[in-house]
Order: sequence, then structure tokens, then C-alpha cells
Amino acid sequence: MFGIKSLARVAAFTAALFLSATGAKAMEKDIVDTAVAAGSFSTLVTAVKAAGLVETLKSKGPFTVFAPTDEAFAKLPKGTLENLLKPENKDKLVAVLTYHVLSGKVMASDIAGKKMDVPTVQGSKVAVDATSGVTVDKANVVKADIATSNGVIHVIDTVILPVQ
Repeated sequence: MFGIKSLARVAAFTAALFLSATGAKAMEKDIVDTAVAAGSFSTLVTAVKAAGLVETLKSKGPFTVFAPTDEAFAKLPKGTLENLLKPENKDKLVAVLTYHVLSGKVMASDIAGKKMDVPTVQGSKVAVDATSGVTVDKANVVKADIATSNGVIHVIDTVILPVQ
């Protein structure tokens, strides 16, 4: 027979399983925390902090973020990132980062087979082509549909820049 302690352990284990299964959505991280936890977006997170956009990307949203990896930032011409991170260039940095963000949650299945120009939070439109894989301007989406509590992240291999 089970003792009281054994029954209590079984009950606690069952409750933990139930809570983890039913509370998974509620415990999802927001866009910023998801990017930090991934470990491959440290440059993006640094830029978001420098631009003062952390609170915005932690807000309710929803947002769709085309997130360049650290390798994507490394492909920028020498000095570009350093220049953008200077305090006097904060407006340019904000423009570049918000060009990577759409208002609303757009999953890959929402655009599959389509080609369109989509308005960004920055104000310009970005060219999305989902007819053969997915590209955003000239960047390839290398991982799609990373769900967060306030939107979705699509990982891209190139930093996209608004037309100046």
C-alpha cells in the first residue's frame, strides 16, 4: 500500500505535469526574453537596448519580428554596426530595427505561397516572398514560427535595411 508521503509525492508530480501542460502558453517568454535565451541574437539584443526598444518589444503586441542572427550582423560592411550603435545615430538604429518588425502576429502558414509588400512598424514596406521558401527583402528566413507570449519571431540570415 501507499503511505501518505508516497501519495503526496504522486499528487504533487501529477499536479506539476498538469500545470506544465496547461500553463505552457502562459509561461512563454516575450520576444526580448526569447531572443536573449536563444543565445544567437546577442547583437540584436544589444541594438534593441541601445535603441530604447526593449519595453516596446516586451509589451502586449502582438508583433512579428524578423530577427537577424549574430552572423547576419557580422555580414554588414565594416563599421556599419558600430556607427549605428553610437548615441548620435539612435534614430537611424531605431529605423533599422523597426524595419524588422510588423504589427500583428504573422505565422508562416498565413503567407505560404504568397508574394507581397507588407508595412513595417518603421513605416516602409518590406517585400515578402513565400512562394519558394520565405525571403524578406534579400534575407532568407532560416527558422520560422518561434512563438512568444507577444508575437512571433522568424530568424533571418541577413540584416535588412530600409531604403534611405
